Amino acid sequence: MYPTPTLIIFKLLLFKLLLVIPMATSQSLSNGDDHESSSLFCESWRFSVEANNAGNWSAVPDRCLEFVKDYMTGDRYKSDFGLTAKNTLEFAKSVDIAEDGKDAWIFDVDETLISFLPYYESHGFGKTDQKEFVKWGLRNKLPALQASLSLYKEIHQLGFKIFLLTGRPEWFRNFTTTNLAEAGYSDWERLILRQPSDENKKAIDYKPEKRKQLLDEGYRIIGNVGDQWSDLMGYPIAQRSFKYPNLMYYVA
Repeated sequence: MYPTPTLIIFKLLLFKLLLVIPMATSQSLSNGDDHESSSLFCESWRFSVEANNAGNWSAVPDRCLEFVKDYMTGDRYKSDFGLTAKNTLEFAKSVDIAEDGKDAWIFDVDETLISFLPYYESHGFGKTDQKEFVKWGLRNKLPALQASLSLYKEIHQLGFKIFLLTGRPEWFRNFTTTNLAEAGYSDWERLILRQPSDENKKAIDYKPEKRKQLLDEGYRIIGNVGDQWSDLMGYPIAQRSFKYPNLMYYVA
């Protein structure tokens, strides 16, 4: 017995629908959910950056420019930054500080104590023009990161010797000192900047060398706070290191 023409037509239509419906669904997903998929990607990219899985990245992905702007200028950055400062202080308060004055705490400067965020707000959150970046930094005073300013004062009050370790060059000293003072920072033990012999060194090499010098001077490096992994990694490391978020740039 052969199938009737009606049954054959029905089966052909059903087969065609099975082929077409998935294609239509895929099409609607690719077109209708672009924003959602970009948001998900950018969340994953942010995690990759902060976990140091992204490696030596040089620019914010084009599809994440708006995401980074919203994050850095919104409440999430302030919340993440503030919680890091809170965690840092909790550890600092747990330390039994010795009376010999050799318990040291290190702070990075840019995006740790003071912020270039106003530059990115006016110039965009894409790839940074280094020459323009430096020129802008010389013309403008950078604001304090308030959570870090409060943390800094608490750390100092606890009795730690504070060292500021920055990748800025020596010829930035007067400008940096003035900017930090106007932002509310004071009473640091030493401001360490790049000397001419440090000019061609990567941060991941330069900063551990400076920490080693402190160690050789008899200091115990209890805490270290920075916004870059290169602020924190390499021997010697602090007893505890704390990383602030930064989606604006990466320093190797």
